[in-house]
Amino acid sequence: MKNLFIFLLIALFFSACNLKKVVKHHGVHFLNKKQEKLIIHKSNKNDILSLLGPPSSKSTFDNDLWIYIERKIDHTSLRKFGEERIIVNNVLLLEIDKMGLLKTKEFMDQSKMQDLKFTERVTESSYKKNTFIYDFLSSMRQKINDPLGKRKKNKFLYPAITANSNKATMFVILIIGFTAGPAVSL
Repeated sequence: MKNLFIFLLIALFFSACNLKKVVKHHGVHFLNKKQEKLIIHKSNKNDILSLLGPPSSKSTFDNDLWIYIERKIDHTSLRKFGEERIIVNNVLLLEIDKMGLLKTKEFMDQSKMQDLKFTERVTESSYKKNTFIYDFLSSMRQKINDPLGKRKKNKFLYPAITANSNKATMFVILIIGFTAGPAVSL
């Protein structure tokens, strides 16, 4: 009885496993075959949309640039802990002129993408952003020092008086206006 129970557990475990590889597919299926049907200066936007569907990305400058992608990923064997491996990685760049006709077509597969050169330069940021912890602690410090928020109001209402008599007069008028309320007009 005990052996039968162990055998059923092992059979249940292996029946849950799938021996067929799982392939994740993103983008247009069979992009390399479909792009061959597009003819430069003959195919238009409607032909492209009916054959490939809407583009993955669009860029509009002088001419429209439509970008189509295809990517297939599967998982490697159990020995390599199921790392993802790229099987297919295709990109199709279509430039469409103002009349709606296909102007240029560039198809790149994995081997062509390996040849692309990227710049090594890095853009330096010219601003300094405080971290979340710094912002949180400074707001807590402000709440501890002034829980009712009266210090800001006091600083606004009572700035220092300068030696200039015109500014001092304006200051007194502003103070009267703030303290008297909306009934007093300046």
